[in-house]
Amino acid sequence: MEVNNWYKELAYEQWTPISVSGARPPARYKHAAAVVNEKLYIVGGSRNGRHLSDVQVFDLRSLTWSSLKLKANSGNDDGSASQKTFPATSGHDMIRWGEKLLLIGGDSKESSDKLVVRYIDIETLQFGVIETSGSIPVARTGQSATLVGSKVILFGGEDMKRKLLNDAHVLDLESMTWDIIKTVQEPPAPRFDHASAMLGDRYLLIFGGCSHSVFFNDLHLLDMQTMEWSQPQIQGDIVSSRAGHAGITIDESWFIVGGGDNRSGCPETLLLNMSKLVWSVVTVVKQKDPLSSEGLSVCSTSIDGEKYLLTFGGYNGRYSNEVFVMRPKPRDSLRPKIFQSPAAAAAAASVTSAYALSKSEKLDFRQLDDINSKPPINGHAVNDISGKVEAIKEEKRLLELSITEVRAENSKLGVQGQLVAERSRCFNLEAKIAELQKMMESMQSVEEQVQALRKEKSTIDEEMEHATSGQRQGSGGVWRWLGGGGGGD
Repeated sequence: MEVNNWYKELAYEQWTPISVSGARPPARYKHAAAVVNEKLYIVGGSRNGRHLSDVQVFDLRSLTWSSLKLKANSGNDDGSASQKTFPATSGHDMIRWGEKLLLIGGDSKESSDKLVVRYIDIETLQFGVIETSGSIPVARTGQSATLVGSKVILFGGEDMKRKLLNDAHVLDLESMTWDIIKTVQEPPAPRFDHASAMLGDRYLLIFGGCSHSVFFNDLHLLDMQTMEWSQPQIQGDIVSSRAGHAGITIDESWFIVGGGDNRSGCPETLLLNMSKLVWSVVTVVKQKDPLSSEGLSVCSTSIDGEKYLLTFGGYNGRYSNEVFVMRPKPRDSLRPKIFQSPAAAAAAASVTSAYALSKSEKLDFRQLDDINSKPPINGHAVNDISGKVEAIKEEKRLLELSITEVRAENSKLGVQGQLVAERSRCFNLEAKIAELQKMMESMQSVEEQVQALRKEKSTIDEEMEHATSGQRQGSGGVWRWLGGGGGGD
């Protein structure tokens, strides 16, 4: 293998150990890793119950290891506090931000009730603690930290008293301010040593992890616009429960490597097509292979315009200090048909309106007009309540047709589970129609209500426009995603 062009000899989708020149760093797991300018940085970790404080660098051109000698920041620029030696840390996350590596959370001997953010400046070789403000999360280890734009999304972990967490926080890297993310719907069960990823700048995905007794193989999705948790239907290969695995995204492909359940490691490398929500197995290694380990790291790097995956470390009964590389096959990054389907968009819009009506407790003419009216085309307002009932029935009929069309169009992409749920909403709508008809029969004067509605026409038009806009923005969840809704996509 020629050193300068070693990557050109690699076969697709096979893990290959890299031949290293010279000494290797100490073996470890639960470290943090990042690639900057064709160099792999490894910080901290654990070995035999002892936390490590070294920073190791692997040059991807010369295939040699070196150790960084850091010095404490003597000043307080960037709002940073100084200390004498870089602390030994394990179970932390590391994110590249400009020419700095940010270390978030983790366990170290330096006790603190609040989560600490440290930095390593790879140009000046200085390190320090970054002062953050706002609603600072409690200190924790085994959390996930995911970069999206200039913000870091923090989820889960366990605190220093081993309490399991499933809270979500966001750190603005420009102001170094923390905020709590207030979510709706059922969040993932409290966990640590899971993996996370972002699809675009909108959807946070959480996979696997463990509690103190249970290992997970579930996938959860958080819509960062509506702050709504959901657990979407997943297709493809069945994946085993695991914790301590590592993940990295390339376009809309999320690669998952390693992990285990304290009894055995996971030998398969997984790939989740995040846009289609389909799992597949990329490759499988031997059971005792270093890649079948907990606490390993995985990064991606670009060499001569092509992407590669790199892993380091891990523990499966033995600690590893090997570097492995994989050359993933190029994949089509185009959105699948389901994202572009007008039928899916129509169904999603209809379901939103139907569900909003089904949740109303009593008949409200203004709400009824807001929900079931389209933006006026010819300037005429609805002037017949019975006509509105017919409009609702027609909405229901169109919804059923749309669901049928979406099912036929997307059966291969596995959205049947969502369609069943939306059909149950359709049945709820039918019950509401019957209830509405009974209420109309007991009305003494429909005409009086119609006249009142006409008098409020100008106000209703404004509210109707606002409600229509609000429904488009707030439909949220997987249906809005599948329907190709606007927003952060």
